[in-house]
Parts: sequence; C-alpha cells; structure tokens
Amino acid sequence: MPSKPTATSRLVLLAFLLGISAAAGHDDAAARRTMEQFAGFPASDDGDGGPSSDFRVDSEGLQRQIAELASFSDSPAPSVTRVLYTDNDVQARRYIKGIMNQLGLAVREDAVGNIFGRWEGSEPGLGAVATGSHVDAIPFSGKFDGVVGVLGALEAISLLKRSAFLPKRSLEVIMFTSEEPTRFGIGCLGSRLMAGIEELAQSLREVVDNQNVSFLDAAESAGYKLHLEDLPSVFLKKDTYSAFIELHIEQGPILEKEGIPIGIVTAIAAPASLKVDFEGNGGHAGAVLMPARNDAGLAAAELALAVEKHVLESGSIDTVGTVGILQLHPGAIGSIPSKSHLVIDVRDIDEKRRNDVIEKIRRSATQISKNRGVELSEFKIVNQDPPTLSDKSVVDAMEFAAKSLNLEYKNMISRAYHDSLFMARVSPMGMIFIPCYKGYSHKPEEYASPEDMANGVKVLALTMAKLSLE
Repeated sequence: MPSKPTATSRLVLLAFLLGISAAAGHDDAAARRTMEQFAGFPASDDGDGGPSSDFRVDSEGLQRQIAELASFSDSPAPSVTRVLYTDNDVQARRYIKGIMNQLGLAVREDAVGNIFGRWEGSEPGLGAVATGSHVDAIPFSGKFDGVVGVLGALEAISLLKRSAFLPKRSLEVIMFTSEEPTRFGIGCLGSRLMAGIEELAQSLREVVDNQNVSFLDAAESAGYKLHLEDLPSVFLKKDTYSAFIELHIEQGPILEKEGIPIGIVTAIAAPASLKVDFEGNGGHAGAVLMPARNDAGLAAAELALAVEKHVLESGSIDTVGTVGILQLHPGAIGSIPSKSHLVIDVRDIDEKRRNDVIEKIRRSATQISKNRGVELSEFKIVNQDPPTLSDKSVVDAMEFAAKSLNLEYKNMISRAYHDSLFMARVSPMGMIFIPCYKGYSHKPEEYASPEDMANGVKVLALTMAKLSLE
C-alpha cells in the first residue's frame, strides 16, 4: 500500500505542480505521473485517491471577481471609489465574506470590521500563517490596489485546496478595515488597532470625518455597533500569527521597467503625516494693497515649496515629501485667503533622516508665519511611524517559492506603506510585489496583467504552504 505523504513531499510536489502549470503545452499525464512519484500515492480526479489535477491558477475567475468587486463604487468605471463604512464598502465586505464562505473558511469579524477567513490546519493550536490586504479605495482610483492581495489570497487558498495540500498551521486571509486614510485621516486603521496601538483607540473617541460624522456613528451605520471599550478586543496577541505575507501591486514602475515578475520586499519606508494651519487677515482682493496683506494662502504656498526643498536637501532618493491637501478659506476669487490648511506626507526608509526633514519643515513654517505676519495656528504630527524590515524567515520562504517556480525576482524596498508595516509589530512579516502598468496606482489607469497576478498567487500559495509546515 502506498505510504502516506510527508509534509516535505507535499511541499515539493506542490512546488512542482505550481511550476509546471504555467508551462505551455505541458502534458497533464506527465504531471500526474510526477504527482504520484512525489506524493507517494496515485493521483485522482475524484478526491478519493490523492490530489486533484486542477492545480492551475483560475485567472479568469480572479479577473471576474476583481471586476465584480470594482462595481461597488461611488464613482463611474473605470475609476473606483470605495470609502470606509459607506454603502459600497458594506457591499464589498459582503462580497468578500461570500467568497470566504464558498471556500469553506471559518469567517469572523472583529469590532471594527477586520474580516478573517480561516482554513484550520492539522495543528490549530500553533500560530497561523496569515495573508491579506484591503479593498477600500481612495476617490477615483483603480481596481487593483489592495484588492489583488485579498482576492489573490483567496485564490491562493483555493489553489492549495484544489492541490489537496494539507496545512499544519492554520492559514488565514484578512481583509483589513480602512487601509486608506480617506474618511478619517488615519491610514491602516484596522491593522494599527490589531497591532495594539492604544493611542489610536483613544483618539477614535473624538475623530470625525469632513461631514462631522463620528467614527462610532459611521461604524454603526455599516452594522458595527461598537463601544469604545470594545476597541481593545481588536488588539492581537503576539503569538496569534507565526507569519504574515501580503501580496500587492508594486505601485511603482521598477518591476515592469526591468521585466521582472516578482518583487520580494525587504523593508517598508517610514511614513509621517503633518497637519499645518495658517491664519491671516483676509480682505478684498482689490481693495487691500500688497504691502498691507497677511495672506494665509501665500504662506501655505511657500511652505509647500519648502517641503520640496528640504526633501531634496536630504541627499537621498529614498526621501520623499508630498503636500497632498492644500485648502484655502474662504476659497473665493475675490477674497484674500484668511486661513489655509495643509496635509503633508514625508517618507523615508531612514527614520532619523525623515525626522530631520520634519524638523526643518517645522522651522520653515514658524519662520514663514513671522515673515508674512500670519499665525501658525497648528503644526501637528498626526503619525510618525518607524520603518520596518521584513523578517528573514519570511523572505527566505518567499525566495524559496520564487526559485521553485522558476520565477525571476528582485529584492526591493516598499516606499508606499501597507498594512504589513503594522502587522510586523505582532508577527514576522513579508511582502510580495507584482508589476503594475507604468507604475500607475491610485488612478483609474491602474492595471496588473492576468499573468503577473497568477505568478503572484503561485508565489504566495507556495510561501504559505512552506511556512504552514514549519
């Protein structure tokens, strides 16, 4: 009687199957013979004798799901707008939970709506291997950012199930709540809470959106009736996960430009967000002469240029700064701005260098207010997160997967931040990048090819399989 396959033999078999599934003109009979050789039992299509021969990524199904999810949008196609706790966000959540249920995963949600779909392993007491991303989308963006990491993760689970893989550690897919800061100005809200950031839990008592709707009221409108004392229940214990891997489009042009199908992230840059307010006197645009003006709008414009100057003076290509919001009051062509509001994003892989730039921006804001006779009414550091490194054990597993699948890969830095940045505080972390067309992201032209998505799914599946058996 054929011997029972070992964990190692199943992993070798899975790597072989995933690797050959993309080969043009491959003979399925040869694949089946190899399955038998590595697994130690006859391959069967009926599920009784061994693994199914259906081990290819369902690219058509994945593309269909991405298109269906994109239909839950507050803006017309091809753009996608899906903001936290809105009706379309609720529909998207329902859609993701439906797929999880179809795959036979155990589905649960926490107090703020982070969604979990678990495939229980043979040793469920061990820390699980997790993967996932987000499906919320900033206004008029594309349909791949985050979504590939959720739907692609679910396809990776489906692929492992079709391949008759048997996990030792449980495998879990997470859909994080509000990775984008669109509604409440807090990026990675769900994963920050999961990482146990108590300051965020406290701040959610008072935070409101631009329509003066509180976080708690918005959550309740989406079906999450929570109390402030519920928020600590979102915090994860340190041993909940043995590893976390996020699949994501690169959001930059490097992989496509170099013709490399897979990026293995070794570090994530450190983001910081600043809010700055100036207050001047305002007045009639014709009646107040230039020497008598205290123009809050020009103060904001000067500070925006100072941000660029200080970033470039850092001397590093890894230092970036963006004035993403600049608002003037009263916002009329015939009126001198009496108030201005800026939101500034500064990032770097070097925390000290980034913090030095922030300090220079602060000094410039103070000096500009004096020179222009306006008040610097607020200079607030909203968040100042440290950078993080991917865990060596997860990087090794991702490299093993790419090599086993004969896929070229590039070790690289993520200059965009992701939920992985905060998951790294509670679990060994790694990220897999796939190319995106011309580096476009956060715009309707955002695109990832079916082939690249399939490669990413295969690397993710094999990485999870390897880590699950450790």
